[in-house]
Amino acid sequence: MISTASKPPQEPHTGQTLRDYPQHMPAKSRARPKLSEPPKPPERRVRASTWKLLLDTGMRLIKTHGHIPSVAEVALHANVSRATAYRYFPSRSALITAVIDTSLGPVRSLASDTPDGRDRVRELFEDTFPRFKEYEPHLRAAAQLTLEQWALERAGLLQEEPYRRGHRVRILEHAIAPLAPQLPPALRRRLHHALSVVYGIEPYIILKDIWGLPDREVERIALWMANALIDSALREAQADGAAGHAGNGAVAGASRGNGNGNGKTNGKGESPAPGARRRRGSAAGTPATAPPATDT
Repeated sequence: MISTASKPPQEPHTGQTLRDYPQHMPAKSRARPKLSEPPKPPERRVRASTWKLLLDTGMRLIKTHGHIPSVAEVALHANVSRATAYRYFPSRSALITAVIDTSLGPVRSLASDTPDGRDRVRELFEDTFPRFKEYEPHLRAAAQLTLEQWALERAGLLQEEPYRRGHRVRILEHAIAPLAPQLPPALRRRLHHALSVVYGIEPYIILKDIWGLPDREVERIALWMANALIDSALREAQADGAAGHAGNGAVAGASRGNGNGNGKTNGKGESPAPGARRRRGSAAGTPATAPPATDT
């Protein structure tokens, strides 16, 4: 069962909670950029209300206008001075970070005590994809901003701190934690990477924009892909394990020879036939001797 308890349950095999997991799993690739963290809302009454007014205005503009507004545009629509707005949200990245945190805050705090990895992933998809749909315009806007900033950063023209997505890494790490005993670390890491492709707003963008599928079918296909990836990882782990056991058995059998007590082989895992050494000796001009009476 997935809950939004303030203290997530510990994993029985690691003693870790969702918040204890590292921001990225060890890998040979370069380290992932630090994720964008939302600005902390003010606690004082007037400042808190102004902050909420600006945030609500930004969310409304994204939903109705279909793009990420500038901080100045949010200030205009909220009837707040630009200077005040920039004190709360100094950039579009800060604004969209707060928007997404408000939209997906409950998703990021989800914790499950389900002991089966496949069931935990299913719970995650079924509980969070409806929220992706509810805040689809805001999630698309966040993806749009990352693409725009990537191009600007590549051209050396980016003039604001980039918005970095990636909280799904920690969420999925918690979801697949029960599969750890069944998967080698490298295979588990590959499954983690693959699931991050199908978990989020991306399936909506592809399956709705290209295929014209309804929201419910997007959810079904995303979960189907997740199950297929888990099945593939488990099959590969089982096949590797079986191959390893078979290889160990073959090596052990070869080392024992064919049971004649000398343990010698001909290089192919076979013991030489009786008298083979004697025949080689005769071919070289050495008289062959009669085998001892005990060599039958």
